[in-house]
Amino acid sequence: MDSLINAAAQALATGNPLLALNRVALRNDAPAMALRGIAMAQLGDLDRARIALRDAARIFGRKHPVAHSRCVVAEAEIALVSRDLSAVPTMLAEAGTQLQKHGDHINAFHASVLEARHLLLVGRIDAAERLLGSIDPTNLQASLRTAYELVSSGIAMRRLRAAAASAALARAESAARFAGISALIAEVQSTGLMLKKPAARLISNCTEQALRLDDVERLLASDSLVVDACRYVIRHQEQVLPLTTRPVLFELARAMAERWPGDASREAMLSAAFGAKHADESHRARLRVEIARLRAEIAELATISATASGFAISANKAPRIVVLAPPTDSPHAELLALLADGEAWPSSALSLALDKSPRSVQRALDKLRVDGKVHAIGRGRSRRWMAPPILGFPSVLLLPGALPGS
Repeated sequence: MDSLINAAAQALATGNPLLALNRVALRNDAPAMALRGIAMAQLGDLDRARIALRDAARIFGRKHPVAHSRCVVAEAEIALVSRDLSAVPTMLAEAGTQLQKHGDHINAFHASVLEARHLLLVGRIDAAERLLGSIDPTNLQASLRTAYELVSSGIAMRRLRAAAASAALARAESAARFAGISALIAEVQSTGLMLKKPAARLISNCTEQALRLDDVERLLASDSLVVDACRYVIRHQEQVLPLTTRPVLFELARAMAERWPGDASREAMLSAAFGAKHADESHRARLRVEIARLRAEIAELATISATASGFAISANKAPRIVVLAPPTDSPHAELLALLADGEAWPSSALSLALDKSPRSVQRALDKLRVDGKVHAIGRGRSRRWMAPPILGFPSVLLLPGALPGS
């Protein structure tokens, strides 16, 4: 490695991309192009960075597998930051294998951490946890340790383990400060804000209360019967009844749970479940049918009884019934939760992360754009979607992935 390349690499390692760029700005050999791409990425020019890294990888070719794979890993990191999720897995798997094979363990670990981050973004929490568990973080360099701990914290948040998430964030901040990279410190602090913001609302007896993530964790571990409107399940401690595919039954259960220990009127239940503004005999007949179905579904957890004005729910074992609701009841709250990370998402990545059809995601984005809740930049394949900061978002309860027991 010549002196200029060495100096540029050292500048990048210490978080000084401008100095690195000055060293290699006028050179077009593969090592210089690779470093220039990384420097541009750190400066936020992701499109030019990706082109420079792709060109460098092409010039290195298969005859230089380590250098080629390092460029691929760097390009994959840009794809993650750009939320170009469909381009990530194959690139990382191939590059990580090559780096491990040729003894570049540091960059092989980096590829594994990036892959775990990708799995976390698309909601494959178990796979992300297994992959992260295969890495020994003891001897990782500070910047890589920060990335490792950020993914570890993200997994803990999605598992609703607030204490573990806080501990991982503390380790991440310590590693970031040791590395002395301000961008990493800012990312850790930004992630830490998620633990301090309301993650959900507790609705009980017609009153509402904002809950942080640790409050949610305590609620789900309590002996309350929880009608969970974030995941469309009814749960009592370890017993979980999913109603994801039965939205009408869930809305009826929620309507009664919000008014527990009182009853919910038939009109209120018809409005909540069917959107009916005026109850007629056909609506009442349908309500009776759906109530009978709900009784059968929740028989192990709760009992439904008819009252003079409607229906009431009572728990078989739990001392109280509550509703756990998202910070906002927007019909597209999952999309808003993803977009609230401040990054620009292509619709294809949103479709992949939410496991919904591209057409459904596009319709939802168009509706949110008309309502002024999201905006698009670019055209055609380069179009990206963003959302302005919304009070109470993001809620990790709405991000892809299963909660414990679900």
